[in-house]
Amino acid sequence: MYDAVLLMEWAEFAVRWLHVITAIAWIGSSFYFIALDLGLHRDRNLESGADGEEWQVHGGGFYHIQKYLVAPANMPDGLVWFKWESYSTWLSGFALLFLVYYLGGELFLIDPEVLDIPVWQGAAISVASLAFGWIVYNQLCKTFVNANQTVLMVALFVVLVGMALFYTNVFSGRAALLHLGAFTATIMSANVFFIIMPNQRVVVADLQAGRKPDPKYGKIAKQRSTHNNYLTLPVIFLMLSNHYPLAFATEWNWLIASLVFLMGVTIRHYFNTMHARAGNPHWTWGATVILFIVIAWLSSQPAYHYEEEAAMTRAGERYAAAEGFEEVTGIVMGRCSMCHAAEPVFGTLMWPPKGVMLETEVQIAEQAREIYLQSGVTHAMPPANLSYMEPAERAAIVAWFKAAES
Repeated sequence: MYDAVLLMEWAEFAVRWLHVITAIAWIGSSFYFIALDLGLHRDRNLESGADGEEWQVHGGGFYHIQKYLVAPANMPDGLVWFKWESYSTWLSGFALLFLVYYLGGELFLIDPEVLDIPVWQGAAISVASLAFGWIVYNQLCKTFVNANQTVLMVALFVVLVGMALFYTNVFSGRAALLHLGAFTATIMSANVFFIIMPNQRVVVADLQAGRKPDPKYGKIAKQRSTHNNYLTLPVIFLMLSNHYPLAFATEWNWLIASLVFLMGVTIRHYFNTMHARAGNPHWTWGATVILFIVIAWLSSQPAYHYEEEAAMTRAGERYAAAEGFEEVTGIVMGRCSMCHAAEPVFGTLMWPPKGVMLETEVQIAEQAREIYLQSGVTHAMPPANLSYMEPAERAAIVAWFKAAES
């Protein structure tokens, strides 16, 4: 049975690697085309009838790029579509969500002190919320289609703040911020699947039929692509947040997540303005720094809020009842609890690394899988073996975990 744990760990690693690879491809192409569109020279009378052009040099070669406001006169051969980067990123992300937060719901998704519900209900809420996000966002776009786009972005920001509050009152802090990122990423990928690609197919079909394409389809697709451009950086922050308790394990995690979206706007506004050669908005640097300082301050108000210890789960009870638990408890308390405590006594630590506490039997039993992986199978913990965990102690951890799993 313990081999299944290792297999699951490697499956998570493989899917996470795939997710990062596809995300790099999607974000890279998205940022490139937004920068290209903003930087096109549109003051030139091009014989091809294109709206603008750009000369670029990269990798030892020169590239001459032209953009048509609606479409060229005839359907070009070998047309390249950019869609699988988006689809693969979302699919791999959802697979990772399933592996880590649905299958590992007792550890990562549900926090009984926030809302004591079964894991399956949490997973159902998770899936429903992702669909809800697209429906609300798409309706906002249709409602404000002719309004100032700033109004639409403000409306979307209000929705995101509301979802941040919702998630932090349903899931664990770690899962809440991750889900807000997944909520936003679902909107972005759905933009590609339901709006951008279908609109481009309409234009292609018109060209193939010899009709003049309607420019509204390109305009709508560009609007959604621009939204994706401004939402990308907050999504990256929220996906990384699960590694940093200062972001997710605080009283104000919902507000931290909300302010991150504003930082995404200020950062992208700077680069988009520069790409468009419309000036140098230095104020965005100051605004971003101020927002980050506020986020850092919020993370310490307080950094952690500990209630009475929660009751042991069924999984925890199994590990606590396994042969060798008493010995392992002594090992962990002697080698690990100086750092993994509500008030660490090692070095300059002010909080337990990754929010993991190992001071009581309940906490140790609940963290059995991570103790086994981090200190039994591998030597990741203690870091650099600073507390001198002996090989025999690591073997005892492995034997205890195997006994519980058998």
